[in-house]
Amino acid sequence: MYPFLRFAAQMFKYRNAPRLGLLDTHVSHHRCLPWDLDPWVELNNGRTLTLYDLGRIPMAMRTGLGDVLRRKGWGITVAGNSTRYRKRIRAFERFEMRSRCIGWDARFIYTEQLMWKGADCANHILIRSAVTSSKGIVPPAQVLEALGYDGPTPDLPDWVQAWIAADATRPWPPQM
Repeated sequence: MYPFLRFAAQMFKYRNAPRLGLLDTHVSHHRCLPWDLDPWVELNNGRTLTLYDLGRIPMAMRTGLGDVLRRKGWGITVAGNSTRYRKRIRAFERFEMRSRCIGWDARFIYTEQLMWKGADCANHILIRSAVTSSKGIVPPAQVLEALGYDGPTPDLPDWVQAWIAADATRPWPPQM
């Protein structure tokens, strides 16, 4: 089940937090609860993806994107991701989540998120998101204009560009 109560708590907690710049990092703190666990009593890999919402959505609200989405009647969806797991997060352990937009291209917005246990990075995700309207994908340039962002377009890191290129070679629809 989706963690609606935890999501609501995060949104409430950050409702009056200082505004973030579009490329700034949102930091939040969480705990691995019993319903987040897999049979090995550690954070379930699928649940990890769900918990990343608890950082990404408050980050979007703090940048003003939430206001733009509501005003324009737009939505936002995950259009792809790549996750790397390195350290286990066990039952009741606390972890810090860091979330930030790292750039965009002609169609998508790219967000990087990390879960940290102390000085160790437990896992890292790259999220490709699309802002959507009833007409389809809204170009990021239009989203940035609605946000009032007139700063530079950051270069996507090489590893992100390589992932985009590799993913473009993947057949769609999949053939099995």
